[in-house]
Amino acid sequence: MTTTQNAGTFGGYDVHEADSKQAQRRADKWMIIGTLFMGTGVLGIIGLPLFFRGLLLQMQAAKAGLSVRPLIITLIGYLVIIDSSLNSLGWAMDLFANHSVINRVLTAGWGAVFDGGYFWHYNELMLGPYAIGGSGAPGEKGWEISLILACFCPRLAAAIGLLQMKRWGQQWLIVTCWMGLIVWIGYNLNMTFYADVRYANITFPVWGWWIYDIFYITPFLALPYLHTVNREIFTD
Repeated sequence: MTTTQNAGTFGGYDVHEADSKQAQRRADKWMIIGTLFMGTGVLGIIGLPLFFRGLLLQMQAAKAGLSVRPLIITLIGYLVIIDSSLNSLGWAMDLFANHSVINRVLTAGWGAVFDGGYFWHYNELMLGPYAIGGSGAPGEKGWEISLILACFCPRLAAAIGLLQMKRWGQQWLIVTCWMGLIVWIGYNLNMTFYADVRYANITFPVWGWWIYDIFYITPFLALPYLHTVNREIFTD
């Protein structure tokens, strides 16, 4: 009888695990698609309801007793992915595709609305005798080159690892979140030092920037949790 009971227990566990993985995978499909749309910045209005659809599916699975990922891990992971994608994509376009039609429309439009650094003398930046184009705001190119490689791409990888419940994802997200905290302070100081350029003659000056800046506060939201969470919930 003991053998039969153990077999039934293990069988029930396997079914539970399979159902949990299927439910999580189904929810993630919606959230990944929504995140991809939001990560472009332009299609965020399409991605938001798709993301919430996936989030609702995960919450329903949790209420049904399935072993799905903790909700706070899901929110932090996907928020960091959106943050990293917006910065990596936007800055990469300004750095490498500043003369493309789509970049002239989207980036210059963004500059005219929120950040004059992407409108004022756009595509007129010179590095010695060489024209490098893109934002004409002093110091912006240094931020772009260093942070795409050293911060936002590693943060993107760490967030994916966190969503997979990997210990390395949690550890690297801590590292990159502290980097992100430095970025948040430094970049806002950079914006402030050139406020006469970046906030002048645009549609939504200072307050508009702070609305957009909500994506950059992920270190403040994530670090307390990442430092206090039980690390045993993550796997090697």
